[in-house]
Amino acid sequence: MSTAKHTTAADDEKTVLTDISGMLKNMLDEYGLDDLEIAAESRFMEDLDLESIDLVTLAGSLQARYGPQVNLAEFVAGLELDEIIDLRVGHLVEYVVGCLKAAEGS
Repeated sequence: MSTAKHTTAADDEKTVLTDISGMLKNMLDEYGLDDLEIAAESRFMEDLDLESIDLVTLAGSLQARYGPQVNLAEFVAGLELDEIIDLRVGHLVEYVVGCLKAAEGS
């Protein structure tokens, strides 16, 4: 009888959302914005009021946590301007999960 835990994409997304939310809360704490709720639907610019320098900080945190296969600059460079403006935490979660799965497969 095998006791190995099989994770699903939903489990992976939930874990990555928790990780990214923690990273964002740490950043927002520095601005005194520790009471913001961060969810998959949260928009980086409008809801969290992040600026480009904050995304650079987040990119560093993502690479420290997940490795070089998660490249936020590369991800954002592939988006259209309106997609960048409307970028949500859930979009980033999907990207990270995809990168991790691709790395597992190689």
